[in-house]
Amino acid sequence: MTDRGELSEAEREEARRRARGFDRIRQWGDPVLRTPAATVTDFDAALARQVAEMTAVVDDVGGAGIAAPQLGSLTRVIVCRSEPDGPVAALVNPAVEEVADETDVATEGCLSIGRATVLVDVPRPVAVTVTARTPDGAETRIEAEGGPARVLLHEIDHLDGVLMLERALPDHRRAALRALAAGEPWRPDDGDR
Repeated sequence: MTDRGELSEAEREEARRRARGFDRIRQWGDPVLRTPAATVTDFDAALARQVAEMTAVVDDVGGAGIAAPQLGSLTRVIVCRSEPDGPVAALVNPAVEEVADETDVATEGCLSIGRATVLVDVPRPVAVTVTARTPDGAETRIEAEGGPARVLLHEIDHLDGVLMLERALPDHRRAALRALAAGEPWRPDDGDR
């Protein structure tokens, strides 16, 4: 911010870039978000372009990850970060092979639900093993725990037409749905409105 309390040019550009990114993301209520995605069979230039577009959008909005259906493509592709400022990894046809018996409840947001302004507590396994292919078709196996496991499971849910609200604690789901209907943000510490 400037001395007069105004946004700097860099801050204004960041806000514009974030808004442009969100304008490309399908939002709650769009039927494509509830539709299972198809397996990718062609590891070609079109897939490389799709991954580049997904990476650009997740970078623009500062997200932890995004799934292809969130951009309107019903293909089994996700991009995600294992660390907040870390590089983005692309996974094609990811499949959950194993999950930990132990679960943890943590707050999640979603780029497709209120433009990430609606947060809910979601129980998820603390660790996961995922197999997938890279955009060039190579097989890969990821073992993740904690936050990275949560991000993988959240994004893979999108590929199956499942939104975080379906996994949320019931009282959070109800409050979040009311907030969405009213066009308002909601987070767990807001209580039951």
